[in-house]
Amino acid sequence: MMSQEANDLITRTGRKDPCGKLMRSYWQPAALVDELDGPRPVRPVRLLGENLVLFRGEDGSYGLIDRHCAHRGADLAFGRLENGGLRCAFHGWLFDTSGQCIETPAEPAGSQLCKGIRQRSYPVVEKSGILWAWLGEGAPPAFPELDCFVAPGSHTFAFKGHMNCNWLQALEVGIDPAHASFLHRFFEDEDTAAAYGKQFRGASAGSDMPMTKILREYDRPIINVEHTEYGLRLIALRELDAERTHVRVTNQLFPHGFVIPMSTEMTITQWHVPVDDENCYWYAIFTSYAAPVDKQKMRDQRLELYTLPDYKSRKNKTNDYGFDPHEQATETYTGMGTDINVHDQWAVESMGPIQDRTNEHLGQSDKAIVQYRRLLRQEIEKVSGGEKPMLFLDDASARSIQGPATMDGIGPTQGWELYWMEVDVKRRRGAPWAAPVPREIAGKVHHLTAAE
Repeated sequence: MMSQEANDLITRTGRKDPCGKLMRSYWQPAALVDELDGPRPVRPVRLLGENLVLFRGEDGSYGLIDRHCAHRGADLAFGRLENGGLRCAFHGWLFDTSGQCIETPAEPAGSQLCKGIRQRSYPVVEKSGILWAWLGEGAPPAFPELDCFVAPGSHTFAFKGHMNCNWLQALEVGIDPAHASFLHRFFEDEDTAAAYGKQFRGASAGSDMPMTKILREYDRPIINVEHTEYGLRLIALRELDAERTHVRVTNQLFPHGFVIPMSTEMTITQWHVPVDDENCYWYAIFTSYAAPVDKQKMRDQRLELYTLPDYKSRKNKTNDYGFDPHEQATETYTGMGTDINVHDQWAVESMGPIQDRTNEHLGQSDKAIVQYRRLLRQEIEKVSGGEKPMLFLDDASARSIQGPATMDGIGPTQGWELYWMEVDVKRRRGAPWAAPVPREIAGKVHHLTAAE
């Protein structure tokens, strides 16, 4: 349990909140590139409690500016894309992508009023299918050389989904290795050959055993937590017998992301981005180390659940997340269908808009949650004291943050420590793109050749 003050410290992300200052030390996903497709590339955005409007200018550059016009506060999300900028539909004031007012057409001829008018604006860059915004002060940090940023566009796919809750409880599901044995339990296993694009449905590396079977039958994992340059590494061990152990390696990517294996060929890098303190979006980049991603199939799969334009789930609290008591008794642990995104959404939204951690009781299986919260408080204190937090990178240090390594496979009970690294390195060296081998494991598996 924790105090209400401590809970507020790690959940609230307004501009004046300590955690809000931490979050503004990093690039934040603001929208998918796909959201600006079509003849009118203008999109309202709410990010870290700020109301903004995102648009693409005629020259292809992006603008992210205050949503309410500096003239008299009209909504620029309904503005007109004209003359290289966004024009307010109220009086025609025109703003370029930097937020500078460049025309005030209702003013007298020769008026210089526009020169002194600037809408608050934030830099935007496009990376791996996501538009990233810098809401901080001063020069932004460099992006680390994560696999999802290094891989070519043909081998990545980006998507997002809305959750009606605080960002922290949404993130904490992703760094909780134990919950998958329960929340995502299936009583029958599917054909692993049909698992493309689905998490926890394929076979673990080194076997033909479905992940669903492993999670269902071995539900008391041993969880190891290691501190890294980028956050935390989580290793969940499920001993099958004296010779074989299921090893799952995932990562917490500070401050609000994680990197997990989706299948033997694909990983998910996911961020839980505060819309405000009671809503968030998860943004995910799926990265393939083998064949190019079937983007249309991946998109179609996800649009079965999520509606456009807001990427909200068709299954939600208004319809009890599709809960079926017969299904719960015979098919799935939750009775909420087979899409694990629905399971996660129910779990975190059912806690309330902001989880009341003054009433929770943590156990051994929550050790990653405990370590992450300590890390979060530590980095909030650093920023409050005027220091730069972890993963605030310059160009040189950004090149040293690679990977990170992930794995889901069945290896030897004795020697699993090296086994998972070998599996990850072998996959990287066999990739059709230059997937870097993270420095922290490269030296430990140097005996593997590219052919192996």
